[in-house]
Amino acid sequence: MLHPLAPNLNNLTMDELMTKYNDLSKKYLQAHRMGSGAILSQMAMLLEDYKHEIGQRQRKMLEEAGSKNKNFKNIIDIQ
Repeated sequence: MLHPLAPNLNNLTMDELMTKYNDLSKKYLQAHRMGSGAILSQMAMLLEDYKHEIGQRQRKMLEEAGSKNKNFKNIIDIQ
């Protein structure tokens, strides 16, 4: 976690996490339009926490899908 006051994101479902991330992104854009510099840095840290948690969960889902289906890793063949 980057932000010291960030909530525990582990307790949220993926849908709740995405909803909160999208809501915070909208608020960030509003603050940016208003020129609230101090708020922007705090919100950017929170957004980074949400992005990190989302990324971790997505990686975990891919790993689980790969372990359940051995052919999953060979679906995309980039040459």
